[in-house]
Amino acid sequence: MELIEGEGTPESQWQAWSRDWPPFSLAGCRRLVVVAPHPDDEVLGVGGTMALAVAAGVQVQVVAVTDGGASHPGSPTLSPDELVALRPGESEAALAQLGVVRAPLRLRLPDGAVAQGEGDLAAALEPVLRGPGTWALTTWRQDGHPDHEATGRATAAACGRTGARLVEFPVWTWHWAGPDDARVPWSRAASVLLPPEVQAAKRRAVDCFATQVRPLSDHPADAPVLPPPVLARLLRPTETVFE
Repeated sequence: MELIEGEGTPESQWQAWSRDWPPFSLAGCRRLVVVAPHPDDEVLGVGGTMALAVAAGVQVQVVAVTDGGASHPGSPTLSPDELVALRPGESEAALAQLGVVRAPLRLRLPDGAVAQGEGDLAAALEPVLRGPGTWALTTWRQDGHPDHEATGRATAAACGRTGARLVEFPVWTWHWAGPDDARVPWSRAASVLLPPEVQAAKRRAVDCFATQVRPLSDHPADAPVLPPPVLARLLRPTETVFE
């Protein structure tokens, strides 16, 4: 995952970038299915959008593709099995902060190997993505992390077979890309403005991911996956989706 090494593009560069994207509207959405590669992607990318959907009376269902056991390879503190035992609970606590009461549907694909089960993932998503007014919100198919990209492709395939509307969101794109980066489909971008109370709820939700935002120990392999420079890019007063 060379694209997401180092600290990435500073948030100050993104904030200095002038852009005027149209607002994202949930008009016509009755069910919002958020397909997350790992427990936290749903909150980091579109936590505020989910909170706004709940407030608007939209039914929100999260689909957790993996349980996140590969977040700390080589950790002397938590094994992959122990992470798998902890991370879903963090996700559920975070979703509660956003008003999402329905428990995530957990598919338990292996973290780091979603691409190997991409066809099975698409098939598993099909029954979830049926029904009038169903929209799928998932990680962008070129986000820079193989699990994110495979999840996006599988969701797109399932939407193609069910008629659900596909909307994608970037997570690691903010890390490796830069303003006006030609690799990113800015022409498809729409913006979600988060009111102060939704921003605060998202911050509380992100803080629920203790295994990801805080060090597990002083050992280098236990460093936070989501250090402050990463969180700065994902805790803006807006969220971005690609329609």
